[in-house]
Amino acid sequence: MAINLTKSSSPLGEITLCTITNLSGASVTLSSLGAGITAVNVPDRHGKMADVVLGYNNPASWIADGPCAGKVPGRFANRIALGHFSIDGKEYTLAINNGPNALHGGPTGFQNRIWNVETVGDNTVKFTYLSADGEEGYPGNLTVVATYTWSEDNELTLTLEAVTDAPTVVNLTNHAYFNLAGEESGSVLDHKLCMKASRWLPTDTTQIPTGEIAPVAGTPMDFTSPKEIGKDIHADFEALKIGKGYDHCWVIDGYEKGKLQQVATLTDEKSGRTLNVSTTQPGMQVYTGNWLAGCPESISGGEYADYDGVAIECQGFPDAPNKPNFPSPRLNPGEKYEEIIKFSFGC
Repeated sequence: MAINLTKSSSPLGEITLCTITNLSGASVTLSSLGAGITAVNVPDRHGKMADVVLGYNNPASWIADGPCAGKVPGRFANRIALGHFSIDGKEYTLAINNGPNALHGGPTGFQNRIWNVETVGDNTVKFTYLSADGEEGYPGNLTVVATYTWSEDNELTLTLEAVTDAPTVVNLTNHAYFNLAGEESGSVLDHKLCMKASRWLPTDTTQIPTGEIAPVAGTPMDFTSPKEIGKDIHADFEALKIGKGYDHCWVIDGYEKGKLQQVATLTDEKSGRTLNVSTTQPGMQVYTGNWLAGCPESISGGEYADYDGVAIECQGFPDAPNKPNFPSPRLNPGEKYEEIIKFSFGC
C-alpha cells in the first residue's frame, strides 16, 4: 500500500491529489478540492482495471461544477426550502442556488473549498476544513474532517466528523457518480440497483420533501429487489417527471443512530463489477445523473451524457431543518457529528 501526492494550481489555490494504491494495483484518487473522490480504479471479473467514478481531465474543472462530482457538499448537503431555517427562534437565510431553494451549502459550499490535507500511514488521507461562523449564512464556527481509508479488499471508507461552537445544522455526504462499466462507458441505465429501503420521501415540484414518508411498494421507486435503473425511469409517475429521472431520498430500513449497515448494491453484469454501500446515515439520495450533459470534459477526454453515472448519497433527509418529523440535523456545542459511508467494490 502506498500514497502518492501530486499538486496543481487553480483559481482557488493549490490542489493536492492523493492516490492510494493497494498491493493488487487497485487505487483511489482523492482531491483537496471539496475533499473529493476523483478516481477509483478496480478490476472487472477478468482482472482488467477501469476507473469507475466520473471525473474531469483538469483538476480545476471540479471548481463550481454543476454535478458536484465526487465531492463532500456542505454545510448542508441537498436542499433547504426557500433558503430559510430557524434555530431556537432565530431565522437564518441562505443563498438561493437551485430554483427557489438552497442546495449543497450554497455556491461557495464545502465542495468548492480547498481543504487541508494530512496523510496517515500508507492508506489513509484526512481532509480538514474550518467553516467560519456566518459562512454561506450558517451559524457557528464548524470544524469538519473527512477521512478516507482504502483497503487491500478494495473498500473505501469515508468517516465524516464535525464539531461546532454554536448551535447549527449539518448534513454531509459524498457525491461521487459511479459507472461500474468504466467512466467512459456511457449510460448506467442497465446497471441493477437494490436498496434496503421500503419507503421514500415524496417532494413538491421544486424537489423539497412534502414531509410524507411513503411506501415504495407498487411504484417505480421500489428497488427492494435488484432492478435495472432504467426499467421505470421514464414511467408515467409524477416524481420522475419532476427531475427527469431519479433524484430522490429513500428512507433506510432498520436505521439506528451510529449503526453501520449495508444499504445498497449496484451491479454491472457486463463487467461483473459490484458496489456495496454501507452507512450509519438515515437516508440515501439516489441521483441518476439526469443533467450531466454539458459538464466539464471527462477524465478520458470525452463528454458525459445524461444518465452516464449514478450517485448514491448517504445522508440525512433533505430540508430536515424545516421538518420536525425528520431526523434532526442540529449539532450543538459539546456534541460531535460522526457518520460513516463505506464503498466496497467487488467482481
